[in-house]
Amino acid sequence: MSEKATSPMFARVALIGIGLINSSLARVLRRDGLAGHIAICARTRATLDKAMALGLADSATIDPGVAVQDADLVVIGTPLGAYADVAQNMASNLKAGCIVTDVGSVKEAVIRTVAPHLPQGVHLVPAHPVAGTEHSGPEAGFAELFENRWCIITPPAGTDPAAVERVVELWRHAGMKIQMMEAERHDKVLAITSHVPHLIAYTIVGTATDLEGDLRDEVIKFSAGGFRDFTRIAASDPTMWRDIFLTNKEAVLEMLGRFSEDLIALRRAIRRDEGQTLYDVFSRTRQIRRGVIDAQQHIPPKSPKNNAG
Repeated sequence: MSEKATSPMFARVALIGIGLINSSLARVLRRDGLAGHIAICARTRATLDKAMALGLADSATIDPGVAVQDADLVVIGTPLGAYADVAQNMASNLKAGCIVTDVGSVKEAVIRTVAPHLPQGVHLVPAHPVAGTEHSGPEAGFAELFENRWCIITPPAGTDPAAVERVVELWRHAGMKIQMMEAERHDKVLAITSHVPHLIAYTIVGTATDLEGDLRDEVIKFSAGGFRDFTRIAASDPTMWRDIFLTNKEAVLEMLGRFSEDLIALRRAIRRDEGQTLYDVFSRTRQIRRGVIDAQQHIPPKSPKNNAG
């Protein structure tokens, strides 16, 4: 955990969207004294009221343009499908020198949909804190979410290095490790590490949902570890994941094609009783798990919900 700053890193921060990631970031900003003023924006008054009751912000509005007035840092944390509208609505109120960043899981889409709306003198530094749970909403956040996780930062060519460094420093304060990466490469990496696995989880749980009544009930009753993990993943925010698949379409389809070919090969091996083929595949894939453990990315974040029992 970082020490509390002697003076705020940013005089005013605007959080556009106050779901899991931005509400966790708000808690970090409060904990470490990184913001003089936190303004939040959400689609509904109910969400804003909940966030204010939790002490996450100093001011709240449903208007992105109002939220970003005089902001030194703007963090977009809405579903990706809303990025273009958010950028258009806030653009005229962004002051020169402001840094606009985000927390989305697809980075080329950020550059494509946000950058054209930003006025000259405003710096776009896309970022992706690779952390999360299946929970959503302002009450789901917790400051420890980011500890020992990776934050991938994908600034477009020519971005002001000082602006990039301020975003890097922010996420380091949150406890994250930093990786710089090109947006296109980020989207391909996340397609296989996150996006396709979520698609598979949604599909498997959907298949179970479509089983006849008694069999479906028994699948739920006797769920083993694998299926339980799939149901946890498939409980993630459907709006967010719909937008991820649509905005990272090319990379997801490419990785899904590779996965489909591998799945067909395994299906053939099972049909033909090719035990050695199955054994070889399973032995090789164990090495990936060892790599995840060595990188300390196998430990789930210690949220209040996880600690409750």
